[in-house]
Amino acid sequence: MSCAVMTPPVLAAPPAPTLRAHGQGRPCVITRRATFSASHRYWLPELSPEENASRFGPCSLAPGHGHNYELIVAMGGGLDGDGMVLNLSDVKHAIRREVTGQLDFRFLNEVWPDFDLERPGGRLPTTEALVLAIWQRLAPHLPLMGLRLYETSTLWADVLDDSMEAFLTIRSHFAAAHRLARPELSQDENEAIYGKCARPHGHGHNYLLDVTVRGRIDARTGMVADLAVLQQLVEDLVVEPFDHTFLNKDVAHFGQCVPTAENIALHIADLLQAPIASTGASLHKVRLQESPNNAAEVFAEAPLLGMRPLALDALAAV
Repeated sequence: MSCAVMTPPVLAAPPAPTLRAHGQGRPCVITRRATFSASHRYWLPELSPEENASRFGPCSLAPGHGHNYELIVAMGGGLDGDGMVLNLSDVKHAIRREVTGQLDFRFLNEVWPDFDLERPGGRLPTTEALVLAIWQRLAPHLPLMGLRLYETSTLWADVLDDSMEAFLTIRSHFAAAHRLARPELSQDENEAIYGKCARPHGHGHNYLLDVTVRGRIDARTGMVADLAVLQQLVEDLVVEPFDHTFLNKDVAHFGQCVPTAENIALHIADLLQAPIASTGASLHKVRLQESPNNAAEVFAEAPLLGMRPLALDALAAV
């Protein structure tokens, strides 16, 4: 008599759970940095050699001069199932194909039609005109939120769209001493508020000053404002009067106003706003860095504080 062997039933495996990636669909801003080296020359054919030299200074000299440019690309969107806004390899290749591969080791005046001065709409390849031209080439391929182009460590431009409006920033510096103390308070009371900064003989800083102006890019010169004029205004109204001074005693405004970084930045904005307006641009922001750990920013265009702040923050943090 044989015994039947019972085979246990085969059970189907339960379906694998569908996992939703953490953060999928949530908005995020990412940035990508790229570099290229290129040369350019500021020279308008409708001006005489003397007029070009007067208008553009050494930048008018033939055969031009060069820079190591740094481009910051800010992009935004929702996270996908892989936890990315975009595949960074795709971003890198798009930037190389559309921008850096075309500009690197080139003479900017001749590389793109935007800078062909013999055609309608041709303009000089200034920092602000160049970053706008880069926007127009990248926008069809990437979800741009903002671009920043550094020409040097003391000069850069931002654009947030292709509206011909740009932000131009120049950086300068000065050294000054100050004491943080309110004259109507005792030394103990001042030290309770300002700590060591209230000590009677003061202390000094090497200040970094960033002045940002906003305006439309001129259709011919490619400039938001005359760069030489802007730099001279900052030199004459801020750097020269403040440099190597004891602010409390040498700058009249701070005889009765405590020279905190915030108050210094506010005063600089007040000094510059009207003179910059006379150049055709608007003072947008003053940023004063007192030390590697402390900085103050004053926006001169308060109604514009709501304008795409994520893009500006992303560019400024790089």
